[in-house]
Amino acid sequence: MTNIPSINWLTDLTKFAVNRLPAHSDHRYYETMEEAAEKKEMPLRHSLNGHWKFHYSENPQVRPENFHQVEFDVSGWESIKVPSHIQLQGYGKPQYVNTMYPWDGHNDIRPPEIPMDHNPVGSYVKAFSVPENMKNKPVYISFGGVESALYLWVNGEFAGYSEDSFTPSEFDLSPFLKEGENRLAVEVYQRSTGSWLEDQDFWRFSGIFRDVYLFTVPEVHIYDLKAETELDDAFTEGKLKLSMKTLEGAKSPGRVTALLYDADGQLQAEKTVEGTEALSLEIQQPKLWSAEDPYLYRLLLQVYDEDGKLTEAIPENIGFRRFEMKNRVMLLNGKRIVFKGVNRHEFNCRSGRTVTKEDMLFDIKTMKQHNINAVRTSHYPNQTYWYELCDEYGLYVIDEMNLETHGSWQKMGEVEPSWNIPGSKPEWQEIVMDRAVSMLERDKNHPSILIWSCGNESYAGEVILNVSKYFKQADPSRLVHYEGVFHNRAFNETSDMESRMYAKPADIEKYLSENPDKPYISCEYMHAMGNSLGGMHKYTDLEQKYELYQGGFIWDYIDQALMKKDRFGKEYLAYGGDFDDRPTDYGFCTNGLVYADRGLSPKLQEVKYLYQNVKLLPGKEEVVIKNENLFTSTEEYDLESILYFEGKEIYRQKSSAVVEPQSEKRVALPNFEALAKKPGEYCVHTVLKLKESTLWAEAGHETAFGQYVFRKEGNAEPEAVSGQLRTVQGDVNIGVHGPDFSVIFSKQAGSLVSLNYAGKEMISLPPAPLFWRASTDNDRGFGQDYHSGMWYAASLARKCTNIEVKEEQDHTSVLFSYSFSVSREVKAAIKYTVYPDGRILVKADYHGAANLPQLPIFAVSFKIPADYEHLEWYAMGPEENYADRNKGARLGTFQNKAADNLSGYLMPQETGNRTGVRRVAIQNGNQEGILLSSTEKPLECSILPYTAFELEHARHQFELPNVHYTVVTVGGRQMGVGGDDSWGAPVQEEYLLQAEEDLSFEFLIKPL
Repeated sequence: MTNIPSINWLTDLTKFAVNRLPAHSDHRYYETMEEAAEKKEMPLRHSLNGHWKFHYSENPQVRPENFHQVEFDVSGWESIKVPSHIQLQGYGKPQYVNTMYPWDGHNDIRPPEIPMDHNPVGSYVKAFSVPENMKNKPVYISFGGVESALYLWVNGEFAGYSEDSFTPSEFDLSPFLKEGENRLAVEVYQRSTGSWLEDQDFWRFSGIFRDVYLFTVPEVHIYDLKAETELDDAFTEGKLKLSMKTLEGAKSPGRVTALLYDADGQLQAEKTVEGTEALSLEIQQPKLWSAEDPYLYRLLLQVYDEDGKLTEAIPENIGFRRFEMKNRVMLLNGKRIVFKGVNRHEFNCRSGRTVTKEDMLFDIKTMKQHNINAVRTSHYPNQTYWYELCDEYGLYVIDEMNLETHGSWQKMGEVEPSWNIPGSKPEWQEIVMDRAVSMLERDKNHPSILIWSCGNESYAGEVILNVSKYFKQADPSRLVHYEGVFHNRAFNETSDMESRMYAKPADIEKYLSENPDKPYISCEYMHAMGNSLGGMHKYTDLEQKYELYQGGFIWDYIDQALMKKDRFGKEYLAYGGDFDDRPTDYGFCTNGLVYADRGLSPKLQEVKYLYQNVKLLPGKEEVVIKNENLFTSTEEYDLESILYFEGKEIYRQKSSAVVEPQSEKRVALPNFEALAKKPGEYCVHTVLKLKESTLWAEAGHETAFGQYVFRKEGNAEPEAVSGQLRTVQGDVNIGVHGPDFSVIFSKQAGSLVSLNYAGKEMISLPPAPLFWRASTDNDRGFGQDYHSGMWYAASLARKCTNIEVKEEQDHTSVLFSYSFSVSREVKAAIKYTVYPDGRILVKADYHGAANLPQLPIFAVSFKIPADYEHLEWYAMGPEENYADRNKGARLGTFQNKAADNLSGYLMPQETGNRTGVRRVAIQNGNQEGILLSSTEKPLECSILPYTAFELEHARHQFELPNVHYTVVTVGGRQMGVGGDDSWGAPVQEEYLLQAEEDLSFEFLIKPL
C-alpha cells in the first residue's frame, strides 16, 4: 500500500486511484436465503450517512493539515450532513457555469494545473464502531460520490485516494481498524485533475454527496458478477451466461448453484458449477424485456464453501433482450426502436445532486406518464437505484461516463481545439479509461442500459476512440455512442450511430436522404429553456418518414435551480449569478420539462402527445387506432369516446379496442352524427386509459389522445337584442349608453376608457394595439430585442391620428386610427361597435410595411380590476399553448385563475397563451364580469396578472410587482416560441409574423 499521500496528486495525471478497490458489479448479496428472498436492505452494509464533524477551508494553504491524526481535537468543529454538497450546507457558494471552466478569468492555467488559491477543502471526521455482524470479517468503505477528489485516513493511517466524482470509491479498512471506536478522516478537494474532465453544464459543488457505508462480505464471496443474455434469431430460445470473480486473494467457492425463476416465482432453469467456473442457463420461449413490458426474471445464486456450507445468496434481476444494429438500423428484439427520450441531471432544488429515492420515483413515474421511453444519464453515471428503477419500470438508458471537457475546445460557441483534452494525448488515456471501466463494471447487468456513451462534448481523438473500443470489446451486447465526432470526422468510428446536438429538422433530413452508413439520433434536441419546445413535431414527424431516424433526447428533464431566500426571508428558486458566483452563465441552467421543485411545466403537454406510442385519429364515424408499440397490444386500455357541443360534454362511451403492436385498426364510434342535433361546433375526443393500476400510474390514467372537430350547419337561434342606444358626442369624450351599461371613448386618450356594466367599471387601463411580447429565453438567445426592438417602442409610443364616429339605428361605431414613429408606413386601427344589448364588437387591423423586422405579436391589450381573475375558457388547452406548440392541446372547456397562467419559468417571460380561443369568461367571485368571444376565426388570448412589459423587465418571479390588475391580451396571432436551440435559432418560418403582412382580427365583448 502507498502510505505517503501528497497534495501534488491533485495535478498528477497518473494518480487518480490509490489503494482503491477494483470496480465491480453493483449486485446485492446476503448470508441467508431468507434475506435474499426478501431483497431488503443488506445487513452486510452499515450506513455512515448522518452528521460528520467538518471544517471548511477556502484553499489548501489554510486547511488543518494534520486533522487526520488521532490526537487532533475536532470537538469544536461544526457538523455537516452527509451526503450533501458543502456549498449547500452554508460553506462557500455554489457556482453555475455551462461550457467555460469555473476559474476562467481568475486563473491563467492549462490542464492539468488547477487553481490552488481557490480550491475549497472540506475536512470530514467521523467516529464509528464496527458493527457486531462485521467483526472478524474484512471491512470496506464505499463512497458513492465525492466531488472531485478525496484522501482517506483511518485511525491516523492513510488508506486511499480517488478521483471521479460519479462512480464509487471503495477502500479496504481492515488493516487500520481497532476494537472500540475508530476514526475516519476524509479530505475533499473541489479542484483536481478530474475537474478538467468534469466541465458539465451544471452547478459546481464539492463534498461527499452520495451515500457512504461500511460493508463486509461473507467468507466466500462473489465480488463481481457478469450476467449476459443471448437470444436466437427467432427469439424463442434464451441463454443466460454468468461469469464470476472473487476479490484477489480471497477464497474461491466450492460450488455455485444458479436458479432462474420467472416473475411468478416458477423455477425455469438450474445449474451448478465448481468454483467460479462460467455457467449458462437455457430457457425456452423466454418473455422478453422492453420498456413497453419490462419483464424481469429473478436469478438466485447460491454460493457454497468447500465444505458445502451456504455462505452467500445473490438475487439479481435478469432481462432477456437483444439490442443490435442490423442493416444500419438499431433493433431491440428484432424491432426498429425509436427513442422518445429526455436527458436527466440528478437534481433537487434543495440538495443539488444529492437526490433521494423519492425524487427518483417521482422522476420515473413522471417520464412514464408522459410517454417518455428513454433517458440519457447526462453526463455522468447515476446512482444504482436509478438503473434498478429503469429495469423495473421500463426505460431505455444511454449510460454516459463522467467526461466532459467542453471549455477546452469550444469558446463562446466557436470550435477552437488548440488545447483540447483528452484529444490524442496519451498521458490522459489512463485517467479517462478509468472512468469508463468504473461505469461499465458497476452497471453492466442492467437490462435497461442499451448504449454506453463515451461522455459528452469533449471533441474527439485517440483517447475517446480507445474508450469506445474498450466498450465494444468488454461488452459486445451493447452499442456505443459519442456525439463529439461530429466536430472531427477522423474519429468517426468512435460512435456506432450518428449523433448530433440541436440539428435543425432540415439538416437531419439532409443527412438521412443521402444514404448514410449510420442511423441517426439527436442526443440533445428541443432545448427546453423557459417557454420553449415549439416545433417539436417537426422532429417526431421524421420517425415514420425515415427508417434510420431513431429518435432523440430532449434537453432536459429538470430545471437546475436552487432554493434561496431573498432579502425579506422569502424563498425563491435561484439560478446562476444569484449567489454572487462569477463567472456564471446565469439562467442557462433552467431547461427542464419539470421545474426544479418538481412541479410539472406546461411543456409536458406537448411531449406527452408527440411521444405517444398509440395514435388516435377520430372522425365522425370511426377512429383509426395506430399502435406503434413494438411488442404490446392495447388490451390493457379502455377506449373512451366523448362528444362535446360548444365545449359541453353531451355523450361518453367506454369500450375496448384491441390493436396488435405495429398495426392499425378502424373502430366504429357511436353515431355522433345523430347526436349532433343543434347547429354549431362539435368535438370528438378519443382517449386510451389504463384499465388497471401499474407501477407508474393509477387506473384511469390517460396515455393517448386524439380529437376531431366538425360543425353542423344550420341557423342558430339569434340572440334577442333589445334596448336603445344613446350616443353623446362631447368635446373630449364620446359616450354610448344603453339600458344597463355605459361606454365612453376618449378623443384625448385615443381609446376606449370606460366600460361600465350594471355599475361595475371594467376598464382599468384603456385597450391599445400590442406588438411586443415579453421575451422568452429563446427570443433572448435569438436577439429579438436587437432585431425587433422597434415593436417594443411601437407598443408604447403611438399617436392617434384619426377618430371616426358612426351612429346607426342599431349600433354606434368608433374607429381609432394610429401611426407610429418607428415607421411612417405602419398603421393600425381599432374599431369598436356598440350594440343596444351591451355587446361590443372590437376589430383590430394592422397595415404592414416591407423591410421591417418580424413582428412578435399583434394583439389588443387592456387592464381590468384584479378581482376579475376567475376564468372559464372554451379553447385549446388546458395548458398554455402556441402556434408551434399546440399539437398536444385539446379543444375543451376548462377553468383557472389569471395567476395560474403565469407559468413557473424562473426568468419571467411570455406565458399563458391559448390558441383556438372561442370564448373566455372573466369573472369576479360573484360571477360578474365579461365574456370575450371570437366571431369568425378563433383567437389567441392570454389573461395574466402582469403586462408584457412588467414580465419583460423582471429577471426573477419575486421582482414582479404586487398584483393590482388582470391584464387581458386578445391576439389575432403571435409568433411561435421555437426551441431548436436557445442561443440563436429562429422560430420556424411558418410560425413567424412578417411585418409586411396585413393582419386583422375581431372579437366580441359582452357582459356576464
